[in-house]
Amino acid sequence: MEIRFLGHSAFELTHDGVTVLIDPFLTGNPKAAASADQVAADAILVTHGHGDHLGDTVAIAKRTGASVVAIVELAQELAGDGVEDVRDPNLGGTVTFDWGSAKLVPAWHTSTTPGGTVNTPAGVIVALGGTLVYHLGDTALFGDLELIGRSHAIDVALIPIGGHYTMDRHDAVEAARMIGARVVIPCHFDTFPPIETDAQAFAADVENSTASEVIVLAPGERHTV
Repeated sequence: MEIRFLGHSAFELTHDGVTVLIDPFLTGNPKAAASADQVAADAILVTHGHGDHLGDTVAIAKRTGASVVAIVELAQELAGDGVEDVRDPNLGGTVTFDWGSAKLVPAWHTSTTPGGTVNTPAGVIVALGGTLVYHLGDTALFGDLELIGRSHAIDVALIPIGGHYTMDRHDAVEAARMIGARVVIPCHFDTFPPIETDAQAFAADVENSTASEVIVLAPGERHTV
């Protein structure tokens, strides 16, 4: 499976002709590696409704016919915006596709959409191509990350490190330890001044204190699992 970092917290997962987008904030993203009309999608997974995560979901879904997975209140707004194939789990719910699955798990954050819908933030665990990828969404450090890591054999953890709106790089080291993924990829950093941080220092701290390998991707770069 190939993971492409699209900038901020947006990722593209591909395997065997299937493309899954997570939090496709491209329009208005100064670090975007692609425009909304350049990406393909069979499914779009949205961790929460803030504009820098919901992003171009509606436009991409309408253009590609992608299925969209979002927590129930957010899913209802997306359906009202004309997205035809919306899946609406709540925390703990798993949506199964012929290519794999997406499961919502807790995240500690806030979330209101640009349209005013209040919704509960989530992380998402994606099974694709025999690999489990855990996108933490926007979250603070919290103890149940260890439970999530213990309950799932996470291959790749996509962890926010920028601070201010999420955990910072220091808390993210502890998050990486609790999750215990084989590979950690940082995200949600350096897009805007309040979340600028030292990703290489984060990588060194994680690799010095855990068994995880850290891959720091620049926007547009890919990692094959």
